[in-house]
Amino acid sequence: MELTKTVYGIYEGKDVHEYTLTNSKGVSMSAIPFGATLTKLVTPDKDGKKENITLNVKSLEDFVRHRPFYGATIGRVAGRITKGKYSLGGKEIQLDVNEGNNLLHGGSKGLDTKLWDIEANEVEGRLNFNYESPAGENGFPGTMQINVTYTLTEENEWVIDYKATTDETTLFNPTNHVYFNLTGDIKKPILNHELELASRYYVPLAEENLPDGDLESVKGTPFDFTTIKPVREAVLSDHPQIKPLKGLDHPFVLDEDEDIKGILFDPESKREVKFYTDRNSVVVFTHNGEVDDYTIDGEPAKQYAGITLETQTLPDAINQPNFGNIILRPDETFQSQTTYKFGVRK
Repeated sequence: MELTKTVYGIYEGKDVHEYTLTNSKGVSMSAIPFGATLTKLVTPDKDGKKENITLNVKSLEDFVRHRPFYGATIGRVAGRITKGKYSLGGKEIQLDVNEGNNLLHGGSKGLDTKLWDIEANEVEGRLNFNYESPAGENGFPGTMQINVTYTLTEENEWVIDYKATTDETTLFNPTNHVYFNLTGDIKKPILNHELELASRYYVPLAEENLPDGDLESVKGTPFDFTTIKPVREAVLSDHPQIKPLKGLDHPFVLDEDEDIKGILFDPESKREVKFYTDRNSVVVFTHNGEVDDYTIDGEPAKQYAGITLETQTLPDAINQPNFGNIILRPDETFQSQTTYKFGVRK
């Protein structure tokens, strides 16, 4: 494994470095401690051409000013919390709200906006990020010690390990907001990508893109990815859950008994990503609008420029019965792992 380090930008008077790990297969992973953010994943296509297969802005200034979430660690709680409220132990907690009436992706100063401590281990191919989240940050109780580790393996895997403790009962449900575009060309949309998910149910969205609390069968709907199919078949459908959003932004419930939780494949480059996780859902978002505040590789961030596979406990679980447990208590340690494995089909 090879490790290189370059200055990516300056934040609050400190140099912020980009760390790049490259394995013996020539696959590389780059990340910065601001937001514990993945900045690049470079993999070969069917012809051996190596390209970055994720979306990201080019400057630290763009991260700070525009908060695009690309490749960032999201939390304390990913997704939306209805009205930024929850009740626990007879006490109602009011969190900060930063999207209309609701909390989104941890609040206005989420984990993606923080400068984490970082330790790099070249021998083990690891980048180890640490952050202490003080009590009351974004309204959440408890001081938390949060650790996120990125590992690049010789098997062309990006392994994300989350670990956290708290000194007061709180909520924790992190994810990584990586966007994939397996063509390696930002000018090409992901509509021809093919997706397969080990998922028989999805969560419909109500007003303000909040989960409505139900689990709906994917059978007979555009949400059925139980067999691999082009993303465009769902994104461009007239389904009432999809058309208003102009694409997907939905949680899918993952089958516990399946090892591989999903596969994303690009027929043009033949690149594919398989993902594995111990969480009960993945949120698939298809970059449904164009963004003109910043550029990616000098190009506008166009509609359908990328697709996320955000593994997490189902969103708004604290307010939705049977969605899962995101409560973390002082005598517990949160641990979770998600792996993305990269390859090329013959």
